Order: sequence, then C-alpha cells, then structure tokens
Amino acid sequence: MRAGDGCPARYDESLGYWVVDDPALAREVMLDPETFRPENAVLAHTPLSVKALRVLSSVGFALPPTLANNAGPSHRPIRAAVARFFSPARVAAIEPLTRELFTERVNAAQRRLADGPLDLVAQVAAEPPALVVLELLRLRDVDVPALKEWSLDSLELFWGWPDEDRQLELAHTAAEFYAWLRQRVTAARATPEDDLFGVLVQLGLRDEEICAVAYFLLIAGQETTTQLISTAFQRSLGTVIDDTAAVVEDVLREASSVPTWRRVTAEPTTIGGVDLPADAPVLLGLSGHGGPADLAFGIGIHRCLGATLARLEARVALETAAPLLARARPLEPEPPMIDLLSFRAPKRLLVADFDS
Repeated sequence: MRAGDGCPARYDESLGYWVVDDPALAREVMLDPETFRPENAVLAHTPLSVKALRVLSSVGFALPPTLANNAGPSHRPIRAAVARFFSPARVAAIEPLTRELFTERVNAAQRRLADGPLDLVAQVAAEPPALVVLELLRLRDVDVPALKEWSLDSLELFWGWPDEDRQLELAHTAAEFYAWLRQRVTAARATPEDDLFGVLVQLGLRDEEICAVAYFLLIAGQETTTQLISTAFQRSLGTVIDDTAAVVEDVLREASSVPTWRRVTAEPTTIGGVDLPADAPVLLGLSGHGGPADLAFGIGIHRCLGATLARLEARVALETAAPLLARARPLEPEPPMIDLLSFRAPKRLLVADFDS
C-alpha cells in the first residue's frame, strides 16, 4: 500500500478502498466495530472466478463469521475459547521449545553457510512458528510443509491479484486445505480431545464455523510470524544486534508483516472530516505511518490473539540467529517479496558468508 498523501481518508481507485493511514484514525476505526464492520476482513480482494468458486464449493468451502470477520454475538464465545490456547502462562511456557527449534535450525544454517549460499527464510524462519502454534493448539500429525504451502497459497488467493489461471491453482490448494480441516472436524466429533478442534466441537459450533476458525488461525498463527521474522532478519543482516526486542518493535512500527487491514462502513459516516458512504470498503494502515508498534496487531475486540507469541518468537529467533546474521551478507539487494494487500515480507533471503 502506498504511503498517505496527508488526507485523513482518500479513495484509491487502483485499490478500490478508502485508505486511512493516520494511526490515530486507524485506531478510531478499529474501536468502532458497529460503524466500521469486519465483514470484508477475509473476503477475496480479487473477485474469484466461476471456475475457482466451483473448486471451492466442491469441498463445501465456507467462511461464516467467526473471528476476524465477526462482530456479532457469536464472536465473544469463539474468541474466548481460542484465547485460552494463547494465555500468558502458555505462551511463556512455550519459550524453551521455541528456542530449541530455532537453535537447531540456526546451527544447521551456520554449518551450511561455510559451504555456500543458503536461504534464511526456508532454512530458519519458516517452520518453527508452525511447530510452535501446533503445539499450543495441541494438534498432532500435521504435515508442516503442506501447511506452509496451503498458507501462502491462501494468502495469495484472498489478498493477492491472481489472474484466473492462477486463481484456479490456488483454489485447488485451498480446497485441499479445507478438506483436511473437515476431516479433522469429523474426527473430533467422533472422539473429542482437548485440542483446537475438540474445544470448538464442545462449544457447539457447526462444521463450517469450526473450519473457518481453524482455516485462518492456522495461517495467521504461524505464517505472519514467519514473515515478521524474515523482515527482522533482512534488516539485521551484517549487523551486531544490541537489543533484539528493540529490533522487533522497530519492524512492527515500520514494516510489519501485516501492514494493512480491512473494514466496511455499516452506514454513512465521517472520519477525519471526510464523509464516507455506506458500504464503503476501508483499508487501514497499521504499520509504516508513524504509529506505535502495538498497532500492527490491531486494537479492540479483534486484536490479534497471538501478539505476545509473535513478539516472543521474533525475539528468540533474533537472539539465536544473531551470530549467523552478523556473518551473513545478502546476495540479492532486492529479494523477491510476498507483496499482497495485507501481507508483506521477503519471500527468500539468499545469503553467503562474508568471508566467502
């Protein structure tokens, strides 16, 4: 998203949204979910083709209001049920596993770097956040590489600009992901356990609601953290890190992996003196506009449940990778990017040893 031009709210014809970059106004919008509704939060930015919709409908794909797209009465109990998995005590207790996972990958990368270039995203940043969130959600027997592929493809499908051919490819992987979720729900109904699916079954949710919760939770709970870590790595290459927590906060303020988020007006309203009609799609700037680091996680009833976890994982990743980052030099001054409406980070970080 482009930086603002000084207007409190401006209509961007190329994006099709009223853009609100001012951090104070973005905060105001998020604290008023009755006027600025979340129904468009997870809609496909690029309208899906008939062929893509057919693929999705073949597995009963549906995203009813649950978490990010829900401001109704069902939101509170669903959020409360999921929030228990991310309690402060559980997040604090997961730090040793987080450190172990990153240390293993950093040590392997240190050895490989002596032999030639490597990709820090694939080798270090990619898998630990997925393994951590699966542990917190008590989910076993998950194909992590498949989850990573499903996640990236779904982000592109819902927040990217894919043409019809690409949409069809992405729809097939989204359908594969959704079919897997349905299988997990069926298994949880037969034998409820204390994992995410069992808790949601016991909450009395419909299959489609459980799948909708799990679909984006399993994406947002790990892929956005991988992207946050990837950006922190990029900004730290060839440097000695004095304060890892400060680096994380700088990234959240200036280049968060989730730089924007969406809302839609429920009625004609005014923001910053600018009149918006009813049903106006609004794009909020959460990062890179001089606001606080915490704004990157949202505020109000839809604040990111994993904010504390993401900060912990990014800090631990930087602490364990600091010696590696200090000796690594980038091989691509401008690495290829994940560059979507609401997600941005390096797709890869090819590095070599400074001594090579």
